[in-house]
Amino acid sequence: MKSMKSTLALLAATALLGVTATAQAGATLDAITKKGFIQCGVSDGLPGFGVPNAQGKMTGIDVDVCHAVAAALFGDASKVKFSQLTAKERFTALQSGEIDLISRNTTWTSSRDAGMGLVFTGVTYYDGIGFLVNNKLGVSSAKELGGATICIQAGTTTELNVSDYFRANNLKYTPITFDTADESAKGLEAGRCDVLTTDQSGLYAQRIKMAHPDEFVVLPEIISKEPLGPLVRKGDEEWFSIVKWTLFAMLNAEEMGITSQNVEEQAKSTKNPDVARLLGADGEYGKDLKLRKDWVVQIVKQVGNYSEVFERNIGQGSVLKIKRGLNALWNNGGIQYAPPVR
Repeated sequence: MKSMKSTLALLAATALLGVTATAQAGATLDAITKKGFIQCGVSDGLPGFGVPNAQGKMTGIDVDVCHAVAAALFGDASKVKFSQLTAKERFTALQSGEIDLISRNTTWTSSRDAGMGLVFTGVTYYDGIGFLVNNKLGVSSAKELGGATICIQAGTTTELNVSDYFRANNLKYTPITFDTADESAKGLEAGRCDVLTTDQSGLYAQRIKMAHPDEFVVLPEIISKEPLGPLVRKGDEEWFSIVKWTLFAMLNAEEMGITSQNVEEQAKSTKNPDVARLLGADGEYGKDLKLRKDWVVQIVKQVGNYSEVFERNIGQGSVLKIKRGLNALWNNGGIQYAPPVR
């Protein structure tokens, strides 16, 4: 009898824990739905990723991820408010609830994913740490940078990666840290340091902002793995899934040839089962995510597939003209890959 009572008590406790977890699981999503917009943390000014345009409107690949999540959740990509944050500010802002989502050229690491109460939802851009130098320095390789003074943004993974690289190659250097990416770049431009280091994409972005960009060159070495992606607070699996599957939807749309120009026409057809499932013509897959049936249609129609977002912000349609490289789809020489909607 005691065994039966113990079993029943355990089952009841387990059920109660399940109810509690379920009740807590949607807290962030419920709050976002109630206020009617997403508060998204983005860069404090990185061209191609997160920067205001001439009209003061935020633009960039990270910004478009926020718009895409809003399109999926509300059916309206404009339902986003942006908080421009430095590298030091970003995690505290998310932990405190000041923002709902970070989409800000942030590297996915074990300590950030497991030790800060936060969780990454995917990889928007595969990057790596590089070096930008003035041509006058007369170097063509990072291994020639022994004794250099290096401008680094504080609060980033760059600090540790550069330290590891120089130690491994028995090279000495002097770091000069700055709070923002712009201050770091201005340090190089003003001659306060010999080298600027950050994600290689960021180097291209900072170079175009300089008065004489042709005087500076990005060295060929990439010294680290920097998978950049969005992250949310732990404790709300529903919100986590929506952000995660928004990126997956954009990648799947590109793979299937679905663009902002043809998505509405494609959504009417059930000829291709994969397309029909993705765009809501077959099945109720949006319901699993607590989203509307046409959630992917709204993402692609209002924001674009991954290729469209990449090309206009940092690719060939932008001033950066960064090649897809690792960020090409898995079936086109890259490593971008999304699970199917099924």
